[in-house]
Amino acid sequence: MNELLKKAAVIAGEILKREEVLVVTHIDADGITAGTIAYTSLLGAGVESRIKFVKQLDDSEIEKIRDENTFVWFTDIGSGVINLLDGLEFIITDHHVPQCSHPMQLNPHDFGYDGAFELSGATTTYLVSKYIGKFEREKDSFDLLPISIVGAVGDLQDSRWGMLRGLNRKIVFEGVRKGQIAVTRDLRFFGKQTRPVAKMLEYSSDPFIPGITANEAGVLNFLESIGVDPWVRWIDLEMEKKRKVVSALVSLAMDFGIPYASILRMVGECYILMNEEEGTEKRDAMEFSTLLNATARYNEADVGVGVCLGDERAYRRARTLLQRHRKNLSDGIKFVDRNGIEELENIQYFHARDNIPDTIVGIVAGMCFYKGNSEKPIVAFAESDRGVKVSARATYRLVERGVHLAKAIKEAAESVGGIGGGHSIAAGATIPEGKEDEFLRILDRIIGEQMRR
Repeated sequence: MNELLKKAAVIAGEILKREEVLVVTHIDADGITAGTIAYTSLLGAGVESRIKFVKQLDDSEIEKIRDENTFVWFTDIGSGVINLLDGLEFIITDHHVPQCSHPMQLNPHDFGYDGAFELSGATTTYLVSKYIGKFEREKDSFDLLPISIVGAVGDLQDSRWGMLRGLNRKIVFEGVRKGQIAVTRDLRFFGKQTRPVAKMLEYSSDPFIPGITANEAGVLNFLESIGVDPWVRWIDLEMEKKRKVVSALVSLAMDFGIPYASILRMVGECYILMNEEEGTEKRDAMEFSTLLNATARYNEADVGVGVCLGDERAYRRARTLLQRHRKNLSDGIKFVDRNGIEELENIQYFHARDNIPDTIVGIVAGMCFYKGNSEKPIVAFAESDRGVKVSARATYRLVERGVHLAKAIKEAAESVGGIGGGHSIAAGATIPEGKEDEFLRILDRIIGEQMRR
């Protein structure tokens, strides 16, 4: 870790030579928090700054950035396309699989860490922010640590073991020591802080539990059968009642044959932001990240920045967007239920066309994974303004068998004139319209080769 921190300090020093910096970041919870951390630390150091949000870095987007004619700080994006950044002055704080090492890049992969679960875009950026100007002083970096944890959780870096690990965990412990973060063991569903138990369960989707997920009547019957008031918030339930709910959920999930690993992930560590109001989405890192994702997925990522900075108007707008987000996810799952998932030899896929927004098709794919064959990665297509969006998801079991989606997706996308990248367990691409079948053939072959090695 010492070498990584030395590099963080070097990069911070490079930033402080600048009078103006454009922060370019990704449109998801990890990207929003990473961008906010960069932006806030720059302002604190007296460096003029603004944030630009991008879905991906392709030739067109990079040309627009070049036209800005200013120094660029890429957060949660950039490592996969370093070859396209010629002519730009930049630094990168990213955690996706890098194309290569670079003197102005801080990426956990360059130091032997796995960016899929040991350090996110936000937590990587946080490490640099600690060396920038007045943010070296603990009291001034107070608000940046909690949102870095929100970013890591939003990137699902706690999903494999039900807790944050690696360098993320060191940052969690730093937050605990400072009184910013509390770690509890609890049900890992959205809505614990804000929703009645019935609604929390009805809108749960990881894992998808038949008779519970998206089934109001089923949830009410379930809670009645175990003697739990459906209209009490989870945080207000007595511990004994919580144990009853969890035990009954586990039993139900096992009855439906839900994979053991998915059942285990229902309960795990939850990260409480101690300076946020209890009973709000911002109190729990998972709920906070979902709120931010709702702003990012509907082209209002600037609202997410406002939420991170404590703007009440932005918070109200984000809650409205969240309602829309949850409905679209529910509609997306129903679309997959109606149309099914196709299987090839080594992968499974569905094409949403314009029925699911391209900004959430990857989330829907993850939610629908176990509706198909859990022994094969799932690939989802959706129409976008730049071609066809591709989102792919695997499981850690598949990764252990050799699957590396970032490498496979990148190779398959480039073979058909597209661009792609990501992590071993989750990746994405944009490809030309009409190239889906060719892309699938190539990807199916690559995944097969990976699993046979």
